[in-house]
Amino acid sequence: MGAHALGAAAYAVKAAALAHPARPSAAEDEIRWQVNRLTEQQRVALRRLPLLGENTAGPLGPGLLTSGVLGTAIRQIQTRLQD
Repeated sequence: MGAHALGAAAYAVKAAALAHPARPSAAEDEIRWQVNRLTEQQRVALRRLPLLGENTAGPLGPGLLTSGVLGTAIRQIQTRLQD
C-alpha cells in the first residue's frame, strides 16, 4: 500500500506542476505540503519501503514511477522522510 501512496503523491506533484506552469516552485511546494501533513505513523510506514529503484521486484522497482517528474517527486519525498 505504501508504494501506491508514493505513486499517488507523485501524480499529485505532477498535477500541481502542470496546473501552475508559470510557478517553478509548484512541484516543490506540493511536496512540502504533503510531507508536512504526514503523521508520525505514516512517516514510519513510508520509511520502511525500499528506496525508489532499489528493489527490482517491487512496485518501486524499474518502471513508470522511477523516471521523469514522478521519479523525481518520489525521490524527493523519500529523502525528506529520511531527514
